[in-house]
Amino acid sequence: MSQTVPQPDPRRWKALIFIGLAQLMVVLDATVVNIALPSAQADLGISDANRQWVITAYALAFGGLLLFGGRIADLWGRRRTFIVGLTGFALASALGGAAANTAMLLGSRALQGLFGALLAPAALSLLAVMFTEAHERAKAFGIYGAIAGGGGAIGLILGGLLTEYMNWRWTFFVNIPFAAVAIAGAVLIIREPGGARNSNRLDIPGVLLVTSGLVSLVYGFTRAETDGWTSGITLGLFAAAVVLLASFVLVESKVKAPLLPLRVILNRNRGGAYLSLGLAVIGMFGLFLFLTYYMQKVLNYSPVLTGVAFLPMVAGMITGSTQIGARLMTRVPPRYLMAPGFLTASVGLLILTQIKVDSSYPALILPGLILMGLGMGTAFMPAMSLATLGVEPRDAGVASAMVNTSQQVGGAIGTALLATIANSAATAYAKAHHVGPTASPLAHAQTMVHSFSTAITWSFGILVLAALIAGLLINAGHQGTQPVVGEDGEVLDAIPVMAH
Repeated sequence: MSQTVPQPDPRRWKALIFIGLAQLMVVLDATVVNIALPSAQADLGISDANRQWVITAYALAFGGLLLFGGRIADLWGRRRTFIVGLTGFALASALGGAAANTAMLLGSRALQGLFGALLAPAALSLLAVMFTEAHERAKAFGIYGAIAGGGGAIGLILGGLLTEYMNWRWTFFVNIPFAAVAIAGAVLIIREPGGARNSNRLDIPGVLLVTSGLVSLVYGFTRAETDGWTSGITLGLFAAAVVLLASFVLVESKVKAPLLPLRVILNRNRGGAYLSLGLAVIGMFGLFLFLTYYMQKVLNYSPVLTGVAFLPMVAGMITGSTQIGARLMTRVPPRYLMAPGFLTASVGLLILTQIKVDSSYPALILPGLILMGLGMGTAFMPAMSLATLGVEPRDAGVASAMVNTSQQVGGAIGTALLATIANSAATAYAKAHHVGPTASPLAHAQTMVHSFSTAITWSFGILVLAALIAGLLINAGHQGTQPVVGEDGEVLDAIPVMAH
């Protein structure tokens, strides 16, 4: 069997437009509903206890089923999985927009998560098998990284515009035209390279163990926020997650056709990319969550103005990924982009820990957001490419799913973990400064700001840890046209090659 790089698909750049559009839709959906949530809650009479489930139902289904979705894409064909995922996502969005009660809304969110879990790994693995030349791969992943990173902030703007000028239901309906265009593009333009499919059977025990393990883990963090870290249900969920995920690893090491071949994650470069990406997303989600509340509740920004205030971060991200990351990726080893990128982003967070009740947007928030965007954009791009680098084509879907899993699980854990930290900080501050229900609005605002800056301080620490992991664990050479050689002399394929 000779290994050759096949001729690239002449329509691959057009295909990238539709793959990017699908990715934007999935990423948008993680945040677009956040801003619309208060309106939807009032309209449908959702209780405060059930409110977080609008976010969590999506995160649990998406994060829990991603590896399953990635393997389905490898077995069933990425293009077909991509089209099915888009169609299902559009139908689930229509159901959410038409929701008449809480159960219907929560069900539609879980369905969006399920089809998103098919769609996201299919999109990324199509990219990994269509762009095989190093410089093109760098450019394609730069564009994709900018969409993946900036989509969340665009979701905040879109959510604000739709909620303020139309109706919260449009935060769901907006997905339908996105999906329609992407489906048309997939049918007409996207062609999957031959020989990239995996012919093995599906590992059902692996699917059940990893899905229930990830759901227990994410749900454990969610319950910690409401019931506390030491409550019986929180500890029980964490214990279940450990047992289920340990069993999953054991099963994967024994079965003939594993859901997640351990070779995908035990490579120190890919493992380092998944770990540092997951940690970085925890820090980023924390920033979105607390800065959104800070701008709306303390600075009295409207939903639209809050979204617009995040735009410089999106601009920084796009610049970082397309101008810095993509240009340098083929010249310098990934850790020299990832570690400084995460550190730059952490400096942005460090600036944002200084927020006060009357902080100036241009003097304090703007530089913090720009640094955060630049750093994340620079680091995300080589991390995403490295995470699918040198993987055998039959594993491309599941390796892509691991990127999404580390981001989704990181986001869900980050939201719950940092919200718990913020709540504890607010309680401690109110007690120390005797801020009771009758205290002045200023005292309440100061308590809120203290809790936000405490949570952002933790986000800063988590990003520094992501930078350390990227700097110490990852040892791949640059992703140029020469073979990539690790420091231990192991040759790491620079370009995924198709076996013919």
